[in-house]
Amino acid sequence: MSLTFHWFLPTNGDSRHVVGGGHGTPATASGRDRPPTVAYLSQIARAAEDLGFVGALTPTGAWCEDAWLSTAMVSQHTERLKFLVAFRPGFVSPTLAAQMASTFQRQTGGRLLLNVVTGGESHEQRAYGDFLDKDARYRRTGEFLEIVRGLWEGKAVDLDGEHLRVEDARLARVPEPVPEVYFGGSSPVAGEVAARFVDVYLTWGEPPAQVAAKIAWIRGLAAEQGRTLRFGIRLHVITRDTSEQAWAEAGRLLDGFDPETVRSVQSGLARSESEGQQRMLALHGGRRDALEIHPNLWAGIGLVRGGAGTALVGSHDEVAERIREYAALGIEEFVLSGYPHLEEAYWFGEGVLPRLAAQGVWRHPAGTGEVPSAQVPFAS
Repeated sequence: MSLTFHWFLPTNGDSRHVVGGGHGTPATASGRDRPPTVAYLSQIARAAEDLGFVGALTPTGAWCEDAWLSTAMVSQHTERLKFLVAFRPGFVSPTLAAQMASTFQRQTGGRLLLNVVTGGESHEQRAYGDFLDKDARYRRTGEFLEIVRGLWEGKAVDLDGEHLRVEDARLARVPEPVPEVYFGGSSPVAGEVAARFVDVYLTWGEPPAQVAAKIAWIRGLAAEQGRTLRFGIRLHVITRDTSEQAWAEAGRLLDGFDPETVRSVQSGLARSESEGQQRMLALHGGRRDALEIHPNLWAGIGLVRGGAGTALVGSHDEVAERIREYAALGIEEFVLSGYPHLEEAYWFGEGVLPRLAAQGVWRHPAGTGEVPSAQVPFAS
């Protein structure tokens, strides 16, 4: 088995400090350090492509730039990199979304992946005109994916659902290949949607025991539907030549967290309706101590950022070992990020990926089989 690695495009801005935001909280001031221009995002994308990442995730929400438009522009400055575009099904009709995905595939040579984000915060959804409660949003997501998948198969689709209705919906041209659908969610209704419709189930970076339980849960639900899924995990990374250097960098980031910002972000996230977000908050409890919640798994990012709040921290060998630990549970895809995203892509790509290649668990998607050894051209 060859593991798959994706990077992240910070369309909320980038910095040498953690850029907060997400789940109803605004991006922090550090996001203005490196604005998310097409030129800068393309620089990150090209680095990720060269280093061996398969794709790049873009977030969605009021705190960042639009993912569809941003990736469409950045795609013109890359050749192989795929784009894991986050989008919310309640904001656009399923037929139009299916058509947009089909167009994206043709214009990029089949480089679209879809990250379906149902939306965990009602107050943010209402700002976009969506007044359904959370469970209803997930049921609508199921109807949405039923329609979109039918259209991608070239069918004429009629559906009179609880939330969506289409008559004689069809596409003039189906996408080739059909985009894979990525999806995450920790609630019971989210599990049902995943089991029926998605290709890759994503979890945030919880300790291995919790990840194993979540995989078993989703795998069982999918089996009841006669389906099998792949599994991925969303993590930040801080990897250096030595463990001491990596933890010193984590400490530097932590020292940059303004106490008032932490209080404000934690207060906002405590109101989150997302079960996944509440699981993230429980890992650190708003405290600055005891943030290493599993060997080399650090919960500090979640003090100022919504969503993915944990990072793999350690030497290149230690981070590679933790990746193999998650892979042994059934994780095949890793969606990673780090601050700043340009430099951290090189730390991981030149430090960790060669070790995984030597161990036979990763291969460069361009077919080269190797990347350069860790020769990072900047100071830690």
